[in-house]
Formats: sequence, C-alpha cells, structure tokens
Amino acid sequence: MRRRDFIALLGGAAAWPLAAWAQQAPLSPHIGVLLNAFSPGEQAPQAFLQGLRDAGYSVGGDVVIEWRAAHGDRSRLPELAADLVQRKVDVIVVDSTPGAEAAKNTTSAIPIVLALVADPVGSGLVASLPRPGGNVTGLSMMTPDLTGKRLQLLKEAIPSLPRVGVLRNPDFAFHIQVVKDLRAAAPSLSIELSFADARTPEEFGPALSVVPSTRPGPVRD
Repeated sequence: MRRRDFIALLGGAAAWPLAAWAQQAPLSPHIGVLLNAFSPGEQAPQAFLQGLRDAGYSVGGDVVIEWRAAHGDRSRLPELAADLVQRKVDVIVVDSTPGAEAAKNTTSAIPIVLALVADPVGSGLVASLPRPGGNVTGLSMMTPDLTGKRLQLLKEAIPSLPRVGVLRNPDFAFHIQVVKDLRAAAPSLSIELSFADARTPEEFGPALSVVPSTRPGPVRD
C-alpha cells in the first residue's frame, strides 16, 4: 500500500468513532413557545425562562426555545403553530386560548401545555380538568368559577355601584360564556351591565370610550 493511501485510510478510520458519536449524541429538547398577547422579552415569558433555570435547566444548552409571537394578531397563530410543528419541537407552550386552539388544530401528537387559559373545558381544549385526554394539559385560570365573584367584589368595594362596563370580543367563544355568567350574577347585585365590543387592539379605545356614556337599560347582544 502506498504511503498516501495509508494516510487517507488512517484518517478515515479515525473519523469513524467521531461520526458514530455525532449520530448517537442526544439532541437538546426543543420547546416551542406560541405567544398571542406577549412578546418574548416581556415579564411573563421571561418568568418562564427563569422557571426553567430554577429547575436546573440551561436554556440554550439542556433545552432550546423556539419563540413564535403573533403580537396580538390572532390570524397569525395557525401559521406560527404550523411552523413549530414543522420544526418538530418536543412540546408547545401556549399563553392563550386562541393559541391553544391553533396548536391543537395543527397537531394531535406533540404535547401542548396551557399557561394562561381561562376555561380549557368550556373552550373544548380538554375533556375535563382531572382527565384532560388527548395531547393538551396545563393550567386553568378557573375564570368561569370566578366571574360572578369578581362582580360581587366590585359591589362590596362600591356598594352604590349601579352599572359595570364589560369589554368583550363577540367572536371569542369564551367571552360568550363570561357574558352569560355576568348576566346570571348581575340581578342579585342590582347591577346593570353595559357591553362594548372589540375584536382587535385598535378597537379597544373606541369601545371603552362608549362604555361610560352608555345609559342603564336593557342590554342586547
């Protein structure tokens, strides 16, 4: 064997263990974070990162974060969820009901963890709280149980309170349930409800400006 061939063979042999190790080395888990209302640099997402660190994980080392943010534009959530699925993340963390719905509609295999979801059962994300089933789990804010209580606390703080303005998104299924809960609680507290609709952040200001001028009276959807 010529010396040049021998050197080439030796170099190839030396590379075999390295190549085998590279194929067997485990990849760091990838966590997809799908944000609707937040940006990655805000307090809540950063608290999530700190929670990982407190649990002993090295972000960027032990785990890799794939951020996707809609910045309040719910129409972008399905596209962002699909991108995370295409990147084959190991789990998807969501900060909202619309984000959870987009993720669930995109994948039935990747686990989805709810961080700030008001009513996962009423929204159809899980079958029940003790037995969610499927690939969705996480935390519930238990808002259906608290809606009437919040109205009661307002009345206790301001006993003469005659009317409460409610900002809602009529296209958001959960808000429909909240309205029903408020309607059920309001009569016993002698409170009139005034509703203002807003579907996008740009509509918040005009909607809120209408509420104070709304006179008490029958409320229609």
